[in-house]
Amino acid sequence: MKQIMTPKERAVAALERRIPDFVPHFELEFQLAPEMFGRELIPPELTGINLGKLSSKEKEKALRETAEFILKVYTDLEYSIIPGPYGLPAAETYQLQGYLRDLMGDTRMIGYHGDGTFAIPDGDEMCEFAYAIADDPDSVKEKASNMADEAIERNKRLQEAGVDVLFLCSDYCYNTGPFISPVMFREYITPYLARIIEAARKDGLYTIKHTDGNIMPIIDQLVECKPHALHSLDPMAGVDIREVKRLYGDQVALCGNVHCAALQTGTDEEVIASAEYALTYGKPNGGYLFCTSNIPFKGMPTERYRMILDVWKRMRNY
Repeated sequence: MKQIMTPKERAVAALERRIPDFVPHFELEFQLAPEMFGRELIPPELTGINLGKLSSKEKEKALRETAEFILKVYTDLEYSIIPGPYGLPAAETYQLQGYLRDLMGDTRMIGYHGDGTFAIPDGDEMCEFAYAIADDPDSVKEKASNMADEAIERNKRLQEAGVDVLFLCSDYCYNTGPFISPVMFREYITPYLARIIEAARKDGLYTIKHTDGNIMPIIDQLVECKPHALHSLDPMAGVDIREVKRLYGDQVALCGNVHCAALQTGTDEEVIASAEYALTYGKPNGGYLFCTSNIPFKGMPTERYRMILDVWKRMRNY
C-alpha cells in the first residue's frame, strides 16, 4: 500500500522529479478568496494607512487571525505550497509567515516572490532599456548584478522567516517570444538568474521559475540555470506541456499549462479538456505540479476554478 504523503512531501517529491502519491497542486497567487471564502486574504486593517493605526498587540492579533484564515483557505483548496501572503511590508510579511509556520508545522511549503532579473519593461521604459544596452552595456550588466545580489539577500531573509520555495516571477516573454533575443538574453539575464538560483539552492530553498508567453526560444537557457521547476508553460503562447516534458522532463519539473483564457471565456468542455491535457502529459514519471497557466485572477468564474480542481482530484493519483 502506497504511503500517504503530507502536502509538503508531495510538493518536494514533484520538485525533485520523483513520483509522489498524487500530483500536488498550488498557485502562485489566489485572488478568488472573497468569492469563495467570504473575504480577502489580507484584511483591510492590515493594509495601507490602517496598519499604522494598530498597536503592537492589535497588529499581532490581526496577523495571527490572518494566518489562521489563510491556512483554512489553502487547506480547503488542498494546496501543497502556500503562496505569499502578499501585500504587507517586509516586517509584517516575515511575522505572518512565522505564524503560518507555527500553525502548520512542516506539513506544507510556503512560497514567495524571489526574482531579481530584468523583466519586460513597460512602455515608458522599453526605449530607455534598449538605448542603455546599445550605449552602455557594461552599466546594464552592473545593474543586473546588483539586482541579483539584492534578491539573494532578500531571499536569505525569507528563508529565515520560514519560506521554502521561491517564485521567480520576472516575465520575459510575449506570446511571440522573449522581449530580447536569445543571444542578448544569455548576456543580460541568464548569468544573473543562474546566480540567484545557485544561492537559493545553497540556502536550502527550492525555486520555481515563472514566465508567461512563448518561452521556447529561451527554454534551454532557463533549464540551464537549474531551477527546480518551470511555470507557467503558457498554452495561450503555444507552449505545449507534452513537448516540454519530452524535451526537458528529465531535467526540470513542470507546473501549469491549464488554459487561463479558457477558464475565463471558454466552454466547460474546453476547460475540462485543458485540465485533462495538462495532467495527461505532465503527470507521467513524476515531476509535475498542477496549476493554471497564470493564477486564479479576480473575475474568473469560481465554478470554473472548482471545475479544474475536480479534474485534478479525478486524475491526480499515481
